[in-house]
Parts: sequence; structure tokens; C-alpha cells
Amino acid sequence: MSRIGKLAITVPKGVTITHLERENQVVVKGPKGELKQSLVGKFKIEQNENEVTLQRPSEQKGDRAKHGLYRALIANMVEGVSKGYKREMELVGVGYKASAQGNVLELSLGFSHNVFVAIPSELKITAAQEKGQNPLITLEGIDKQLVGQVAAKIKSLRKVEPYKGKGIRFVGEYVRRKAGKAAAK
Repeated sequence: MSRIGKLAITVPKGVTITHLERENQVVVKGPKGELKQSLVGKFKIEQNENEVTLQRPSEQKGDRAKHGLYRALIANMVEGVSKGYKREMELVGVGYKASAQGNVLELSLGFSHNVFVAIPSELKITAAQEKGQNPLITLEGIDKQLVGQVAAKIKSLRKVEPYKGKGIRFVGEYVRRKAGKAAAK
């Protein structure tokens, strides 16, 4: 039995999980929105009072492999529609700026031009800049995978370099610094 797959998922109040067997989909609805996930195989979802468990159809290798995956995906969906996900990034560097108008993020990252990033409509983006602080970009949404993917895309526009630490990084991220050539003498 999968150690992750056999764990029960606690369902908070206001969240409903529906298993559509014909389409082989799981639909999770909550106060923040609705998410759907397709399942491969005949996985069964058993609901008790406020807990949900996932049962695999057989002991075949493919079903065992997907058991923990689907349980984790459903648990992330439940957390997303109840609490939501949030990713914060900071821009470290002289003259680095960020501004958000609607679902378009405008970044000034030291290039000869500004960089514009289109953000999916499912996500909410804010850019804040306080005097004496690094500019902050905040991504919020209910889909964990989408929030992480867009955050990684933004971060890839200016990777953190190891000598001065300039670039886009997640808040609280540790950047391993290198000594420059002055330390080699």
C-alpha cells in the first residue's frame, strides 16, 4: 500500500468533492472556486463524514504508482479551494522595478527594454514597492501547479547570480554566494 495514497484527506467545511465516474474526473468545489482533475484508471473515492480516502483498482505497478500521486493532487485541490496558494518574489538589484496592471506584469530588470509577462486570468498578481525595500511580486490562486509554474517563469527572466545576489528570488530563499576573483589572491 502506498504510504501517501493510504492517508485520508480531511475535507474542511464548505468544500465538496464529487467523483464523476463516466468522465473519470474529480471535481472539488469550495469558497474560493472549483478545480477538476482527470484520473487514469478506475480509482474509487470513499467519503466519510469529513474525510476522503482513495482506493486503487488493482495491485498493478501503474495503479500503485498513481495512487499516491492522485491522493496528493486531490489534497492540493482541497487546500486550494479552501485556503488558496500564495507565492512571493522579490527583485534584488539596483533599478529593478515591477508594476502590475490587470493581468499584465511589467518588469524592469536591467535590460535595454521592459519585460511584459501575461498572467493567466485564474491568478491574481500584485506588485508593491516600499522605499528602502526590494520590490515584491505576489501571486495568488487556487491551483498550486499553476501558481508554481507562473512563479518559476517569472523567476527565470532574471536568475539570481551568485556573486552579487542580483535577480528575482522567492522571499526567504537562500542564495549561495561565491567569493569573487579578489578572494583568489
